[in-house]
Amino acid sequence: MNILFLDDSFAFDGYTPRNDPMGGAQKGLVFLAEALANRHHEVTVMNRCEDTHTIRGVLWKNIAEAIPETDLVVALRHPRLLEKVQSGRCRMLWVTDQLDDSGVAALASRVDACRIDRLVFMGDYHVSPWSADEGLVAILRPGIAPAYLAPEPPQGYWPPRAVTTMHPRSGLAWLLDLWVDKIHPMIDEAELHVFSGLLARAATGKAVEGDLTSLWRRMESLGDAGVVVRRPLPDADMAREFRHARVHLHPGSLREAYVATLAESQAAGCPGVAFKAGAAVERIKDSRSGFLVPDDAAFANCAILCLKEELVYRGRSKDAADLQRDRSWDDAAAELEALHDAVVSR
Repeated sequence: MNILFLDDSFAFDGYTPRNDPMGGAQKGLVFLAEALANRHHEVTVMNRCEDTHTIRGVLWKNIAEAIPETDLVVALRHPRLLEKVQSGRCRMLWVTDQLDDSGVAALASRVDACRIDRLVFMGDYHVSPWSADEGLVAILRPGIAPAYLAPEPPQGYWPPRAVTTMHPRSGLAWLLDLWVDKIHPMIDEAELHVFSGLLARAATGKAVEGDLTSLWRRMESLGDAGVVVRRPLPDADMAREFRHARVHLHPGSLREAYVATLAESQAAGCPGVAFKAGAAVERIKDSRSGFLVPDDAAFANCAILCLKEELVYRGRSKDAADLQRDRSWDDAAAELEALHDAVVSR
């Protein structure tokens, strides 16, 4: 089968997730394309990459070139990309944002014009706002990048280390308050490693965006509380960081569609603590691979347990690695094949 992926976000290819940090949607495209190529399909990705080249069986081309004929075309995020495609027996839109009411209405209005056969969502929470034609909907849960599935065992450091991958605008200030007031006083040696590209650039002296200025100034003063700002890392290095941490603190947001970093840290054996809401509920197995909590006090208490109590950490870490490693990108590729077959056999 000839398969075409379309994306117009930024320049990347199959080398990128091995060498640079990447967002979950684009990284997922890389690994799904490679898994399909490994299953003997002819796979092309057209995006903002500058040169035409083949990596791990996937042909990468610039999206400005002529669109080839294809059996299956999958556009990432934007339905407008399908307007460029004249052929294609099966046309899918891979939805990557968490839709609100206006987003649902906007997408529903484009389905016919773009001749979309399936809207591909990433989980039950992700699809929950969709209220239009349910026959268009398919759920394809992402796989886990190979680096996080490596057999290297977790080994939470002492002094204990927590990590967070929260976007600075999505509750990081709240987490810092909780860390300083409730968590760090109970474990004086504990560290909180904040992985953020925006804040890491600020740490090198570059100007921070205006609305983040006060947050950055506060973080600069929190060294005594064990707060460390770090740049996000490529998968192999990030997997190592998760294996060395004792807990992934991710309060979460109702705007998150999937929470890829939480899926990855779980697979690497890092327990998670999150509120019992949003997509995080689908990533953490409560009281087994981590804790889903109702309020601030429970969040702090569960974080302290993972950081301080060896038996709690070891039990949650083992269950995270055992329970959350059951989803490879080859599994997702097989499901996409079945979805294509169902569409064309109608």
